[in-house]
Amino acid sequence: MLERLGCTCEGCDRQLDANTPELSFERDGYLRHAYECPCRTVTITVARR
Repeated sequence: MLERLGCTCEGCDRQLDANTPELSFERDGYLRHAYECPCRTVTITVARR
C-alpha cells in the first residue's frame, strides 16, 4: 500500500499544496478535499479515515 500520495492538478500537472485545500468534509468514513489550481481546474481527493 502507498504511504503517501502527491497532490497534483488534473488539468496542468502542477503540484498542489496538500495542506491547504479549498474545501474539506468527511462522510461515510471518507475524507474529501477539493483544491483549486491557478489554471482553474478543481481536483478532488478522497481518503479512507
